[in-house]
Amino acid sequence: MELFTEAEAQLTTLRELLGDVLESTDLVSAMDRLDDDQCVRVITAADALSRCSERIRAVGAGAVAARSTRDAGHGGLAQSRGHRNTVALVQDLTGVSKAEAARQVRVGEALREVARSGAVHAGAGTEARNGDPEDPAGLGTDGGASAGTPADGGSAVRADHGLPWHAALGRAVLSGAITTAQHDAIRRGLGEPPDRPATAPTGVEVDADADAAGCDGTTAEAVREAWAAAAEQLITAAGHDSPEQLAGAARTIRDVLDPEGAEARFLNRYERRALRTWTDQDGAKRASIAFDDEGGAFFDEIVAAAMRPRRGGPRFVDPDDKASAAELTADARTNDQLSYDLFLDLIRAGVLADAKSVLGARQAGLRLVQTVDADGVAGRIALTEDGLTTLPAGVAERRVCEAGAVRVTVDACGNPLDVGRESRLFTPRQRIGLAIRDGGCRWPGCDRPASYCEAHHIDEWARDHGRTDIDRGILLCRFHHMNLHHGGWLITRRGKHAFVLHHRDGEQIPLSQRPALRYFFRNVDPPPRRFRPAA
Repeated sequence: MELFTEAEAQLTTLRELLGDVLESTDLVSAMDRLDDDQCVRVITAADALSRCSERIRAVGAGAVAARSTRDAGHGGLAQSRGHRNTVALVQDLTGVSKAEAARQVRVGEALREVARSGAVHAGAGTEARNGDPEDPAGLGTDGGASAGTPADGGSAVRADHGLPWHAALGRAVLSGAITTAQHDAIRRGLGEPPDRPATAPTGVEVDADADAAGCDGTTAEAVREAWAAAAEQLITAAGHDSPEQLAGAARTIRDVLDPEGAEARFLNRYERRALRTWTDQDGAKRASIAFDDEGGAFFDEIVAAAMRPRRGGPRFVDPDDKASAAELTADARTNDQLSYDLFLDLIRAGVLADAKSVLGARQAGLRLVQTVDADGVAGRIALTEDGLTTLPAGVAERRVCEAGAVRVTVDACGNPLDVGRESRLFTPRQRIGLAIRDGGCRWPGCDRPASYCEAHHIDEWARDHGRTDIDRGILLCRFHHMNLHHGGWLITRRGKHAFVLHHRDGEQIPLSQRPALRYFFRNVDPPPRRFRPAA
């Protein structure tokens, strides 16, 4: 649908629903007259209309940037209107924050780069390139193949020659498939492909000519293709993931594709770790902490272990645990105050602390997941079980020495192969398997980590005689678990295919694996490789 035709269609929908709203003050009363479904339709139409204007605004910001270059001097468009740069002019014209104006300019410049290369007219988006809008990079619905290495052994998905690796992102914005915020989150999260990595990133095809010439076997074109395929995977995920979730997944995928760059970024953040304290003008002592990756993940686990009942964590079965959770929930202190008191308790107690008295029922610990192949060779990247933060292999190796490891056998999609036993509740070892496979709550768009989730039997235990098998279980946060049982939802699964969420009105939503995990597990080929979570 053409841009203005689409805008007119949305305006028509809004007029039909709201009627002739003569004054802006009438809008509230007009909205109040609508039923629930109509209210949702209004928001959907208004959002679609906003996306139309958003595309125009972003392209306009790119045009202003092209006319306000440093070479243009004071004759540039922004400078001639009294502004130092494009961002300042866009902010003045739109009234948005400086950060939002900068984002509009970044996206606009990216769209101009794509348009100049001819990508906008080269195809109608991922559907035209691959024939499967649900799986644009050829990974399969369960992530069994990698970007650049299709499962059927056919030719790999390749970036259009001469086009920027982010061309698909530009097409998706201009077609309205993703917002400018999602575009910016994906592109900044993936970063720029390295010019020539020392070793081939996981899943990148090796160029035979380059290999024969004695090179490392990875061409710059092959690397760009891997980034292009990753961008298309994230475009698919944008249908239900927020910009924050897309940015996190993009960073993880970037690190999996470029482990050498990941270690360099890890070391750079480690060098910037800092703790600073000062006294403000009112005499209050304040502090600022810049965490390194491992330290930040570990601190998050400490706070989460103590605060989980206040933040919608799983229900407790043990009476003592249930009483402790109730006491914490009823505590009059705010979450920030509780976190502060916990921090000081840990400092005071130090290594002699009674973990249960400080942290509650579950002692905090950072669990890492690392691939180990059939020959015992560990992967170069590890993921935190909660948050899916990437860490270098050296961190995982050190933690194995400190706390040991648990081996879990999985297939190429991350499905644990040891399916447990027939009992009412999932065992702790099964919970590890579910956490490795799911990475957190599988409800569309939910970002709750694995430690905040409950294991849901997709086959009702009492009614359907369901088995407590990993294949028939899925992680859901407490809110979505209760919402499923009380809201008429149902989750089904055929074999080891994707889980499907069904609503009573007939809607069906495939629960795709998280993009970061699809990349992490994709090279697990038969015979099954082992995964080693380091405590």
